[in-house]
Amino acid sequence: MSEDTCVVVSVDDVRAFEKLKLISQIAPLKERIRSFERKYGCGLQAFENKMLQQPEDFERWDDFIEWKAYVEILKDLMSKLDLIKDATNFKIA
Repeated sequence: MSEDTCVVVSVDDVRAFEKLKLISQIAPLKERIRSFERKYGCGLQAFENKMLQQPEDFERWDDFIEWKAYVEILKDLMSKLDLIKDATNFKIA
């Protein structure tokens, strides 16, 4: 390509790329969350409630912190995905 060649990228192209990028980050987070749900047989909130009623267990506590972080990151990424799905105006920075 010469220096004056211009590549045209549509809003739909940008939206699709950003959606795929987020989905590629979301998928492993969901799998990691599911692995904790299988390991403990419950969701995060129920696990936290059980954990607080039992004697301190460092492995469970570490799992809880990691699990909670995954859930928070997933919420953030899902929010971004929702924004991108509805976006009509993109600014390239």
